[in-house]
Amino acid sequence: MKPLWSPSPERIAASRMDAFRRQINQRHALHLADYSALHAWSIEQRAAFWQAIVDTFEVRFHSPPRAVLEEGPRMPDARWFPGASLNVAEHLLRRRDDAVAVIAIGEDGSRETFSYAELAAQVGGLQRSLAAIGVGVGDRVAAFMPNTWQTLVGMLASASLGATWSSCSPDFGTQGVIDRFGQIEPKVLIACAGYRYAGKTLDLTAKLNEILERLPSLQHLLVVPYARPEARVEDYRSAARISLWDDFYQPGGEPSFTALPFDHPLYILYSSGTTGVPKCIVHGAGGVLLQHLKEHGLHCDLKPGDRLFYYTTCGWMMWNWLVSGLALGATLVLYDGSPFHPGAERLIDLIDAEGIRVFGTSAKYIAALEKAGVRPARSHRLDSLASILSTGSPLAHESFDYVYREIKADLCLSSISGGTDIVSCFALGNPAAPVWRGELQCKGLGMAVEVWDDAGKPVHGEKGELVCTRHFPSMPVGFWNDPRGEKFHAAYFATFPGVWAHGDYAEETAHGGLIIHGRSDAVLNPGGVRIGTAEIYRQVEKVEEVLESIAIGQDWQGDVRVVLFVRLRDGVPLDDALQERIRRAIRANTTPRHVPAKILAVADIPRTISGKIVELAVRNVVHGRPVKNTDALANPQALELYRNLAELQT
Repeated sequence: MKPLWSPSPERIAASRMDAFRRQINQRHALHLADYSALHAWSIEQRAAFWQAIVDTFEVRFHSPPRAVLEEGPRMPDARWFPGASLNVAEHLLRRRDDAVAVIAIGEDGSRETFSYAELAAQVGGLQRSLAAIGVGVGDRVAAFMPNTWQTLVGMLASASLGATWSSCSPDFGTQGVIDRFGQIEPKVLIACAGYRYAGKTLDLTAKLNEILERLPSLQHLLVVPYARPEARVEDYRSAARISLWDDFYQPGGEPSFTALPFDHPLYILYSSGTTGVPKCIVHGAGGVLLQHLKEHGLHCDLKPGDRLFYYTTCGWMMWNWLVSGLALGATLVLYDGSPFHPGAERLIDLIDAEGIRVFGTSAKYIAALEKAGVRPARSHRLDSLASILSTGSPLAHESFDYVYREIKADLCLSSISGGTDIVSCFALGNPAAPVWRGELQCKGLGMAVEVWDDAGKPVHGEKGELVCTRHFPSMPVGFWNDPRGEKFHAAYFATFPGVWAHGDYAEETAHGGLIIHGRSDAVLNPGGVRIGTAEIYRQVEKVEEVLESIAIGQDWQGDVRVVLFVRLRDGVPLDDALQERIRRAIRANTTPRHVPAKILAVADIPRTISGKIVELAVRNVVHGRPVKNTDALANPQALELYRNLAELQT
């Protein structure tokens, strides 16, 4: 088998990853010949590695650390760069020239740009007004906002003052917002009055008033009119002070930056909340900065002036990841709206229009492009495009083929995997290495990633639990309102004491890469054999009539049987012939145990607001168990399609 893509020797030599390898060899008198050797060194010499990241990307400490790493005998017991202070916003606003920092594009075709100097002026103005109302170190500033430049300015101004930032996208339901922000009690809420999606303008006034009733901690509401320019202060009911964005501050002046401890809380992110109230995951400033500098600079080969795009909302960790591109001096391309409005090529058009070099999206989006028959290589230039990043769910082997066949033959396709838990990646891309079909290219530098069997032994070429065996800087500071760390410990360290168990069902490959087979808690167990759901989806979605699918294990007669639900193209019936073709595709390419006992057609598949399908919620409905938090779903009504199905009683 050959790789789908290999970088040319010239491209390897010009990459920041290879330059870093050469730099490490020179600095430490080593002979690390390739990425595998570099990765092994980064694990064994973590202090030297992370110091090299600090030096390479010129991280500026206000006060110096007394060490790189002080750690106890087992995870989680580490202090990274103890004694150091810094400010993340200062690093993201390091450039102050006329180079373009942000291009903000709306679904309606609106386009606004800000240079680095103009962005700093916006932040400086907002910072002064936030400070004037008492926002300071440790306060929470929350945002109920679309992916706009105002959201970015709000985050930078908050972080500059030492406040902790947390955001939800405006498609969250009222309860979903309260389940998140109600726990962290923000002092300030930045919220849009309305937003656009799929050609519709959605007025958020009523929803926002419901939220305000249930946020007693709130002292100030800052309303961004956005898609509802007629918004007025009088539209909102709250004991908090209310201001419109343009009235609240005047841009201008230099922002100042509060020096903060390395692990000062920068972000609060949230678990999906489909099994209960979301966990509030607190991320420290320094760990986020170092991890993102490494991932953007080395693993994505991002350079000053490069244009970076990720299709994301502010309710997904990829937004937090995206905005760190500013620390590299790159240009962020922000897009707010449907990726398929007015047509399937909407985001592909952006690549040519804006000269995007690194284009990030979800595996689901790439599969949907193929199903829609989009062939960008025939309709677009794509000269600027060097890398495509994909995450959110495992990227099917066939989607790898599609990208190289129908989008561009010469690019680095990086399927990446990590999550909200670490606001970064365990496995991701490498511009200096080949791309193999179906594989994530490599383990991240400094990340001691292994795959373990149930006995806690490392396995290669077999499926098991994805673990990380050594401390890393972007491990969460902890969970909000978890003073003894009990919830935090139970979430990651209960499976293998002292080792981070991430909850992914994975496999190491012969090329040093990884294959993710789905979430561990969604693994199917027919006859006691563990099956990753991604293995089934990969085969089912080859069938032309199937748009998407979801598989669960149903408890049945003392065992578990596989049940597959399929969403079909309009007008296509799920007849015996189609069922047999689906089963044949699965049987021919996996094992007989993967073949579903039941196949049922459904009109919709429930998913989280960030687009991930929710096998656990469907499994609970099928078994008559409650789904604790349907407000975490983008389409909670879809769950009713799975309740009390007669076909599953036989």
